[in-house]
Amino acid sequence: MKELTAIKINNPNKNGNFSSLIKEEVIEYCSNFIDCFSESTLILSTTTPFNVLNHYGDVEAFVNLKRINDIRFINKFFEAVNSKLQFGDIFIGNVETFSMRRRRKKINKYPVVGSFYFFMEFIFLRVFPKLWGLKKIYFFITRGRHRLLSKAETLGRLVSCGFEIIDVKIISGHHYFVTKKVSEPTFDMSPSYGPLYKMPRLGKNGKIIGVYKLRTMHPYAEYLQDYVLNLHGYADSGKPANDFRLTPYAKFIRKYWIDELPQLLNVLKGEMKLVGIRPVGKRYFQDIPEDLQKLRLTQKPGCIPPYVALNRKSSLEEVQKAEREYLEEKIKHPYTTDTKYFFKAMWNIIVRRKRSA
Repeated sequence: MKELTAIKINNPNKNGNFSSLIKEEVIEYCSNFIDCFSESTLILSTTTPFNVLNHYGDVEAFVNLKRINDIRFINKFFEAVNSKLQFGDIFIGNVETFSMRRRRKKINKYPVVGSFYFFMEFIFLRVFPKLWGLKKIYFFITRGRHRLLSKAETLGRLVSCGFEIIDVKIISGHHYFVTKKVSEPTFDMSPSYGPLYKMPRLGKNGKIIGVYKLRTMHPYAEYLQDYVLNLHGYADSGKPANDFRLTPYAKFIRKYWIDELPQLLNVLKGEMKLVGIRPVGKRYFQDIPEDLQKLRLTQKPGCIPPYVALNRKSSLEEVQKAEREYLEEKIKHPYTTDTKYFFKAMWNIIVRRKRSA
């Protein structure tokens, strides 16, 4: 392997020995995607956008050795990287997820003490940065370092900032990501962090409505829909398979439809009904048969989907079949269908103990 001193890097150690700063495994991994020793490859170890923007000269690949957990304004940093690259250029970085951090901490060996420690750490490093008022306390104490981040939030932030995920690999307890610039950043100024959030969904006549839900996915997960589907496709439940965007408590909340209770706000606003086809996003809508698409757009979406009323499985095929039956019956009997389906659904939920996937 070539001497690592050939690599341009910010803040080398006192002896000018770069090899101690870069693990050989990291260089080998990066070399699968870029020429680490090219004059157009910039390798830094920085947490500030200034060091990125202050670099003069053409850059075709950028590698940041510093974990993004220590970057105060993560999206601003990604946006700065985006501005220095051309379409198709490569950006490589790394993150330590909170699951990896937990494995690294020695206190994890002591179950009771460890659980309490990680709970308090989660509150301070994960919850505080996302709540107004407490956020100021967090940043005053930590200066934005040691953020607890999930894999889903990290990759979602990257996609929102104009990058396409090419590869992800765990090296020495960190997730290294390889991305490609494919667009300009979305400059999302109001990302969804809190427990209650709105999802853009297709309503009647194709109108986009904000559907309220309790959070069961990590922040920025909405940007990874295509990525997850390209990796694993749909599961039998009709939802993305092996979806790493889900939080640990998501399965319980979804099973009992707790996450969908806030949709009653959409009912009060007149955007949804108690019974009807479930509201879906544009990406999912593209995978629905064209004739069913047209039928769907004639009706408002509902909180209680037809497959529950008809006691069908939650597979993609059964859900769409139930929706078709409901929509056809709704067109023939517009005034009685919803009432009929509502009581059928209540019977199946209460007596037959029908649960969500």
